[in-house]
Amino acid sequence: MNYSAYSIHKLREGLKKKDFPSEDIVKDCLDRIKISKLNAFITICETEAIKKAKEADKKIKDGVDLPLLGIPISAKDIYLTRNIRTTAASRVLNRYIPQYSATVIERLEKAGAIIIGKTNCDAWAHGSSGENSDYGPTENPYLKGYVPGGSSSGSAVSVAANMCLVSMGTDTGGSIRLPASFCNVVGLKPTYGRVSRYGVISMASSLDSIGHFTKNVDDSALVLSITAGKDKNDATTPEIEVDNYKNYLTKDIKEVKIGLPREYFSDGLDKRVKEKIENEVKILEAKGARIEQISLPNTEYGITCYYIVQPAEVSSNLARYDGLRYGNDRAHFGNEAKRRIMLGSYVLSSGYYDAYYKKAMQVRTLIKKDFDEAFKKVDVIIAPVSPTLPWKIGEKTQDPLSMYLSDIYTVNVNLAGIPGLSVPIGLIEGLPVGLQILGPHFSEGKLFQVGKAIERPKI
Repeated sequence: MNYSAYSIHKLREGLKKKDFPSEDIVKDCLDRIKISKLNAFITICETEAIKKAKEADKKIKDGVDLPLLGIPISAKDIYLTRNIRTTAASRVLNRYIPQYSATVIERLEKAGAIIIGKTNCDAWAHGSSGENSDYGPTENPYLKGYVPGGSSSGSAVSVAANMCLVSMGTDTGGSIRLPASFCNVVGLKPTYGRVSRYGVISMASSLDSIGHFTKNVDDSALVLSITAGKDKNDATTPEIEVDNYKNYLTKDIKEVKIGLPREYFSDGLDKRVKEKIENEVKILEAKGARIEQISLPNTEYGITCYYIVQPAEVSSNLARYDGLRYGNDRAHFGNEAKRRIMLGSYVLSSGYYDAYYKKAMQVRTLIKKDFDEAFKKVDVIIAPVSPTLPWKIGEKTQDPLSMYLSDIYTVNVNLAGIPGLSVPIGLIEGLPVGLQILGPHFSEGKLFQVGKAIERPKI
C-alpha cells in the first residue's frame, strides 16, 4: 500500500482506527527512498525511524493523541539534527554531527513526527535548481533529466515522490516556492520570523524563512500550527499569537480582493504559464473573489538588490567555516559558494559599501513599501513563481546570471519579509507549474484560505 500518497489527516485516521501501524508507513517510505534514482536524500535514518515508529505505535495503542504521531517527515540538510549527520550538501561538513536539534525539529518531534532522513539541496542553499550539491543533483520526479528547482530540491522531491508526508525546507529567495512549483506540491514560505531559524544553518540571515512542503493546503496549515511561534533562542520571532489556521480552511473567498501585479505578467513570462494562471484567476472570480490590477513599480530592481544583499550576508555567515571551528577547510567550498563569498566581500569592502550595499538596502525599503501600499488595496496578491517551466539539468550551469533570473518573481517577497504560498495548478507538457499567493505580514491564514479555493485534484 502506498501510504505516503495520502494526506496526514487520512493517515492519522487510519492509525487511530488501528487499520495499519506507523511502522508500515515508515517502511513503505524507506523502501521508496531505497529504490529511487532521484537522489533526493543525503542521509537516511532507517534504524532510528523504525524504532521511533514502533514507539509511536505503542503510544497510539495507549491512547496518546498528537497531531503528527507516527508520521514520517524529512528535513533539508541544513537543519541541525541531534546525532544525525548534517552536511548542508557541502563536503566542508561531510562528517559533521550536531549536538543539538533546531527548534523546528524539536517541535515536530514533540508533535510525534518521525525523521526519516535529511534531503539533498544546493550546497549551503546556494542555487535555484538543486545542481550545486556536492552530492550530485536531484532530479525532477515528473520528467527525468529536468531540474526540480532549488535550493530545497530534495525536500520537494521527497514529498512529490511519496517518500514522506512532510519535508522542511528554507526559502531565502524562492527556495521553497520554486521547487514546490516544479514538483507539483504545496510549499509555504512564512512571514520572516514567524518560524524560528535557531539551529538552521544560515545562508542570508535577514532573508531566510523556515517553511515546508506538503501534499495539500490542509497539511501545510497543520504543520505551520506546530512550527510557528515565539522562540527564546531566536530574537527575530515576535510575540505575536499564532493563528488557528484550520479555521481559514473552511472559509469561502467571496469578496476577497486579489491583486494581479502587472510587472509579474510581462513579456518575460512563458505564455503557457501565464495562460494557466489566468485560468485560475477566472475560477477564483467565479467563486466570488474580486480581481484588481495593481502595480509594484520597483519589481525590476529586485534581482539586482537581492544579489547584493544576499551575497553580503553569505560572505559573513560562511566566514565561520574555516577548517578550525567546523568541518574541512575552505578548499572544499564549491564554485557557487566561492562566487557568492567574493561578491559579498566586494560589496562590503571599503570604498564600495556605500555604492552597492547601502543603496541596495535603500531599494529594499522601496520594495517593501510597494507591497505595503498594495495591501492597502487588496487582501492577497497572485503571481507566477517562475518565468519558465523546469529546465534540463546542465542547461544553465555555465550561465549563473540566467540561473539567478529564475528567481525574478520570488526574491522580492524575501526582501519584504512577507509570506508566500506556492500551490500546484497542473501540468504543461508533463512538467508541473504552480502559482504563488502573497499576503501582508503574518497573513498565512488568508493564504491558506485562497490556496484551498485553488486546490483541486492534480491534472
